[in-house]
Amino acid sequence: MNPERSSAGRSTARSLPPRKSAQQRTGRRKQQKTQRRRKRSFWRTLRLTAVVMLIMSAFGAGWLFFTPSGTEMRFLIADTLITTRHRHWAKYVIGQEELDKRVAAYWKKFEQMGEEESTLEIKKPAPVEEEQKPLIEYKTVSGKGYSGYLMIVNDPTKIRIAVPNRVGRGEKVSSMVERTGALAGVNAGGFADPNWKGNGFQPIGVVFADGKLYYDGVGKNRRTQIVGIDNDGKMVAGNYKVDELLEMGVKEGVTFQPRMIVNGKGQIKNHADGWGIAPRTVMGQREDGAILFLIIDGRQTHSIGADLYDCQQVMLENGAVIAANLDGGSSTVLVERGGSIKNSPASQYGERYLPSAFLVFEHPEQVTIKNIWEGLDPSQIDPSTW
Repeated sequence: MNPERSSAGRSTARSLPPRKSAQQRTGRRKQQKTQRRRKRSFWRTLRLTAVVMLIMSAFGAGWLFFTPSGTEMRFLIADTLITTRHRHWAKYVIGQEELDKRVAAYWKKFEQMGEEESTLEIKKPAPVEEEQKPLIEYKTVSGKGYSGYLMIVNDPTKIRIAVPNRVGRGEKVSSMVERTGALAGVNAGGFADPNWKGNGFQPIGVVFADGKLYYDGVGKNRRTQIVGIDNDGKMVAGNYKVDELLEMGVKEGVTFQPRMIVNGKGQIKNHADGWGIAPRTVMGQREDGAILFLIIDGRQTHSIGADLYDCQQVMLENGAVIAANLDGGSSTVLVERGGSIKNSPASQYGERYLPSAFLVFEHPEQVTIKNIWEGLDPSQIDPSTW
């Protein structure tokens, strides 16, 4: 025997893989069949899910577009979108023509809600020191889908309007509170915000501060919806000419709408007229003179938001005999002494820069608020570039 051939043969034999047994081959085939069955089952489940979702979408679309409750839901969605920076999306829900009609109808209704004359007498409150009341009280509020705070100011004469401290840009309410030494503050009026790139410097309508007309974007012979306080601490809200407001002695105030309570009666009849779900800021007054600021968080997991009917009912339950809406949405903010934010603002960019805020002071007579719009022509202000 040739030893070399014998050695090579042994080496080759050792390099061949061992043959699998019949049992192993059977097991392998079963495993492959199982995998194929699982794969087919997965695709069947996926197809079935797609079919079910398609059927549900068809039924959902039918419900949204062809039933009264679905139509009500579509309008609620559209109203909610109108209060956001994505207002144009509402046309995909109700159509552009219906959107234009709905917005126009709301403005007309808001104007009408401001017409009724306020006849209730508000008691001039005694100084809080005499009644041993705290100047400010806080109360938590909540309802279906929303939560927030009610700030009660027991002496309305301690409230002042603050405005930004430099020309060309708004100011955060927390900055206003910290800069002026205020005890608390909430956002007030709205501002021009083209393409959601406004800088908070140009107010909408008018701004009254310390009894003076700081900003007039309306004209003295034209009407505007005011929310404010007169020289005696009585809340003023409704549709007035600027000249009338000056004659009435409005001391602090801004333009916004709608007025939702007048003479102790709610003006908004139901949720369908509530102008969608959003963060809200509302101002009201009780018969004893105390001012109520309602701040509702929104667009967040802990609080989706509230409609105006929700806000109206909260104010009525807390004794408001007059109340009006202030700027809300991403502007809604409640700030405590030192600039600490008490609520949870909805703005993804943080607290917004605003043109005005209602601040509470221990000694408001010692506070100087400079008019940064003095000498400026409102028509020459470009709110997107200043």
